[in-house]
Amino acid sequence: MNTINTTIKDESFSNVHIEVRPSMAVRVRRISQRNMERIIALLTPLAMLLVWEILVRSGMLDARFFPAPSSIVGTFYHMTFAAQWDSSLTYHVLVSLSRALVGFLIGAIPAIILGAIMGLVPLVRAAIQPVVGAIFPIPKVAILPLLMLIFGIGEESKWAIIAVGVFFQVLIATAAGVANIDRIYLDVGTNFRAGRLAQYTTIALPGALPMIFAGLRLGWGAALLLLVTAEMVSSQSGIGFVIWRAWQLLTVEDMYVGLVVIAFIGVASFWMIDSLERKLLPWKKG
Repeated sequence: MNTINTTIKDESFSNVHIEVRPSMAVRVRRISQRNMERIIALLTPLAMLLVWEILVRSGMLDARFFPAPSSIVGTFYHMTFAAQWDSSLTYHVLVSLSRALVGFLIGAIPAIILGAIMGLVPLVRAAIQPVVGAIFPIPKVAILPLLMLIFGIGEESKWAIIAVGVFFQVLIATAAGVANIDRIYLDVGTNFRAGRLAQYTTIALPGALPMIFAGLRLGWGAALLLLVTAEMVSSQSGIGFVIWRAWQLLTVEDMYVGLVVIAFIGVASFWMIDSLERKLLPWKKG
């Protein structure tokens, strides 16, 4: 490793030898850049809220349709600390999160398994790919009535619609990730007489993890979209129900509270997925 050698001469120090490594300076620059990105990511939405508040206060935005952020904060407080637990915002958020997580897991886990098999076995890919190409373009909302006929209007239909939307997103990403693994890694596994299961667990899945995480992000976004839609159609609880009830009662502040909560859940969950990816893929930190 190249180093920069300097010698400092001072009254109190005699020939102090300092060795500066360029990698340390590069690391400092990376840390500073990462902190700057975090500051910008925090300040940008705050600046947008400030502009929104100013436009409403000055009368340039109609407060009936675009209430000031300060009034939305007050509504958020009252909804969070409602007198009855099943009427509070916290209750609706927990109900929605449980539905989204269950549906997400039901859809994502089989999609990862089947997607890896499709990427490793060309015959399986040839058999399943036309079916995926035919079903994936169908709007998932369009099959919600069919799922409600099959599973009823309870929790099962909401899990099913979320799982269907998540399944195809993760399946396509996983299959593409496994199929694009450099052939030399699979050849090395074959030379070491690795079986199908060993290739699956030690080569296919680790090599496709970047694409799998991309599919998980897309799948979670689809889960939130379908969750809100399902709760608007057939539910008496959840964030989607809060938004739909606000539209029916013309309480615009309540509607914005629901939208902000969904946005916050999306941002927080994406941060969590990014953190998990950095831990599982340490070589991608740069």
